[in-house]
Amino acid sequence: MKVMMFAHDGSLNRGCEAIVRSSNDIIKEKINGTEIYLASGQPETDKILVKLDGIYDGSKKHIKKYSLDWILSSIKVKVFNDQSYALGKIEHNIIKHIKNIDVFLSIGGDNYCYGEQPGWYEIDRRIKAQGKKLVLWGCSIGEEDISPQKLEDLKSFDLILARETLTYNMLKNKGLTNVKLCADPAFTMEKEELELPEGWKEGKTVGLNFSPLVWNRNKQSRAAVRVLINHILNTTDLTIALTPHVIQEGNNDYEVLKNYYEEFKNTGRVLLLPENLNAIQYKGYIARMKFFIGARTHATIAAYSSYVPTMVLGYSVKSKGIAKDLFGEEKLVLGIDDISDSVKLKANFDQMVEEEEIIRENLQQSVPRIQKMSYKAVDYLNELNR
Repeated sequence: MKVMMFAHDGSLNRGCEAIVRSSNDIIKEKINGTEIYLASGQPETDKILVKLDGIYDGSKKHIKKYSLDWILSSIKVKVFNDQSYALGKIEHNIIKHIKNIDVFLSIGGDNYCYGEQPGWYEIDRRIKAQGKKLVLWGCSIGEEDISPQKLEDLKSFDLILARETLTYNMLKNKGLTNVKLCADPAFTMEKEELELPEGWKEGKTVGLNFSPLVWNRNKQSRAAVRVLINHILNTTDLTIALTPHVIQEGNNDYEVLKNYYEEFKNTGRVLLLPENLNAIQYKGYIARMKFFIGARTHATIAAYSSYVPTMVLGYSVKSKGIAKDLFGEEKLVLGIDDISDSVKLKANFDQMVEEEEIIRENLQQSVPRIQKMSYKAVDYLNELNR
């Protein structure tokens, strides 16, 4: 079986890297003879993914103005209100592989949370037109993200694998019959433990991840996180390890965290992890933390799956759904409006410290169950191809 993952924009988002890494591993572990390829928007960033069978340029192509394709596209859009010709040219780098692949996995987790995706809709339509299997792999989608056009696209999938119950229940309630429940594949991802940096206190380090994505959606959150850092320094003896997890241009955690580091480095209790580590190396550090506070979903998954008590600076259904499946409630997850409230941030942190042992025990019980759900996705994939 030949599988291609697409809708991936490169591994500078270490969460996207984690999905590709772990998916490749669990599929090959359970389905012998599978070849897995990746179509990437930034293939040069994916060279670290050495276990894949091939990495292809899946970036969008530009239609040159006044070219024949541009003229034909313009006519079809203006006269027939038909974008398919233009979208086919733009997405050609992925579409050209359809004939050689058996199963396509649309990956990324939350890709369908960010408005309409006409390019992916066109790719999906052409995959099905050629009689190939199409799977939405480990997704989270909020009810507010669903539109008539998106719902029609979702109906075309042979299989939708929801990575948490909030998404699963919502999609079922929308009348979709092609939905199964699983868990994020990254719960199964390995870790690589590098040497601990100077200033790290073993057993007494809390990780903090913050992102421009959250800050841009709630401008006051940046100041509230600063108050939280002060609170940690003033009320505990913990060291804070600022932990980037997405280092893309224009969406770079490291740039936001570096500002906090410059402000607090003189305390001797704040350190900044490098911006050039891969997903398993970041997990290696996160796994050795006492607590973790994170905005990026896959940074928090690295913590949860290492039994590290975690507080989530959430901004979508995925954070709530993953926590609910782990704890039976949306435990220590703050919504986008809450994270500018420094009182709530401090209270949630204090609760995490107070309930440390209970949380850790809960994770030790629930994570193996969640990891089985990650593998369940491969069973569903295998059934699809029998």
